[in-house]
Amino acid sequence: MTPNKTDEHRMHQALRLSLRGLGSVAPNPSVGCVITDVTDNVIGTGWTAQGGRPHAETQALAKAAAKTQGGTAYITLEPCAHHGQTPPCSQALIDAKIARVFYAIDDPDPRVAGAGAAALQAANIKVHKGCGAEEAARINIGFLTRIKKGRASLTLKLAMSKNGFMRTPEGQSTWITGGIARRYGHLLRAQHDAIITGSGTLIADNPSLDCRLSGMAHLSPLPVVMTKDPIDLSDTKLSARALHSTASPEVVLKDLAANHNVNAALLECGPTLARSFM
Repeated sequence: MTPNKTDEHRMHQALRLSLRGLGSVAPNPSVGCVITDVTDNVIGTGWTAQGGRPHAETQALAKAAAKTQGGTAYITLEPCAHHGQTPPCSQALIDAKIARVFYAIDDPDPRVAGAGAAALQAANIKVHKGCGAEEAARINIGFLTRIKKGRASLTLKLAMSKNGFMRTPEGQSTWITGGIARRYGHLLRAQHDAIITGSGTLIADNPSLDCRLSGMAHLSPLPVVMTKDPIDLSDTKLSARALHSTASPEVVLKDLAANHNVNAALLECGPTLARSFM
């Protein structure tokens, strides 16, 4: 089974849906799903809900109701095959009598790892893997990194002038980017589970490190302050909600993944801390 232009378009729709869960579903992946009937009309869509449940497939199937027989499902990650808080999505697709499933990338979680696709094929459902794979892997880089490497992924957000400076000649903080870039910076915060900064930024700027886009404050990431030595955060804007660590970058990223349900971390800091992560 080879995807055609329509299949690629439907997968693109599913990928766009998957973006809606970023920042609110960890440690789960953020998945999108589109279901069409036998005439290729979209009858159900879904994405991973806040907290990871319900899954994208569950929501899409619920919207599709009784029209799924002979239809097609486009999913950005291999459907789960294990019994957890809910029954496996692979079985839900089988029960709905879906005829074809296109999924973008394998789920590396050892509880799935090919078992979802195998279950579908055993039920005589046509299965294709790989449509939209590159974009799906980019969207879920945090989940994939946590499962495969045991640490959170890291995105470095850095603003500098044309001549490579991050502050004024006097060492003062100043706006370098414009309004569009600053709004995108807040979107990045919303899409990440944690945000890391250092003592230099904390002392110079006393940042809030929250998301200030309208209606998205609840997606503000977990602040993490990294310093060489213990410091008092009580007089900062982060005192009530920040983690403080004197550990190495590698240890911090592993701790965030293992103990704080973090898939993806955003690094907003000065050049010294940024270099330590490279």
